[in-house]
Amino acid sequence: MPELPEVETIARELRPLLVGRRFTSAWFDWPNQIKHPAPEEFAGALVGREVLEVERRAKWLVLSLGPPPADPGQGAAVLAIQVKMTGQLDVLPPQTPADQHVHARFGLDDGLELRLRDVRKFARLGVYRRDEAGTILGADDARELFAGHGPEPLDPAFTLRDFKRRLGSRRARLKTLLMDQAFLAGVGNIYADEALWRARVHPLRSAATLNADQQRRLYHSLREVLGEAIERRGSSVDDYRAPGGTGEMQHFLNVYGRTGKPCPRCGRPTRRIVVNARSTHFCSWCQRLPAAQRGSAARELLRAAR
Repeated sequence: MPELPEVETIARELRPLLVGRRFTSAWFDWPNQIKHPAPEEFAGALVGREVLEVERRAKWLVLSLGPPPADPGQGAAVLAIQVKMTGQLDVLPPQTPADQHVHARFGLDDGLELRLRDVRKFARLGVYRRDEAGTILGADDARELFAGHGPEPLDPAFTLRDFKRRLGSRRARLKTLLMDQAFLAGVGNIYADEALWRARVHPLRSAATLNADQQRRLYHSLREVLGEAIERRGSSVDDYRAPGGTGEMQHFLNVYGRTGKPCPRCGRPTRRIVVNARSTHFCSWCQRLPAAQRGSAARELLRAAR
């Protein structure tokens, strides 16, 4: 599933294509993708609105929309899109051939259209109202989306002190904690593994056991790998593709997806374990687990293997 760098790349590449454009039509053939409002009301909630900004929140694209000219009393809104595992967004001429996996098309007032191609049909879309203070209004999933996530790890306001405070006395395993969207927004499997490798800490280590230097290393490693991945336009593993094409970060990953290959730092084989049903990659030499935690980690791995 695309993570923060991939969704940020999509947002940056859609921004010059969509800002200032107005939606003129909306078509979809998979109603289950529409989360709000009801599918039969979705087109009416979107058509006529101008795109004011294209942003990202966690792993969601957020298109800020102005009120429709025909009914300005409706106020501002957002179109929220989560591409999930196989969703791909493009802005194309309407005559461009489309295959059977294009499940949504949105006409634009410049004659082009925004398309959602989604092989597995897991993507989600919703139009939500926004009040004058910028608060998102609407269904429960909107409140969870915009209020239930933790801070953005690349936000300049998110400091090392904030990170340490959030770690606090958390006893969760670091890999699990970093992927918890209520802890930090946008971090997923790939960049959790990469940040932990850079920081030289084991994915099964309890967050509460990190000393100040290890906390600092993890904070900076996380921000560095996310920033580098954005510069490289994300990791094109599986089905991820941005409007401008594929990313290249996958060629610069140190441990993710490299099971059995030499660790770039020490040369020993990269290991793979399963943590919370997710593949987890690390170097057992560079990322040693403290002896006091090895017993509990071994029991957790045995449970996962059953």
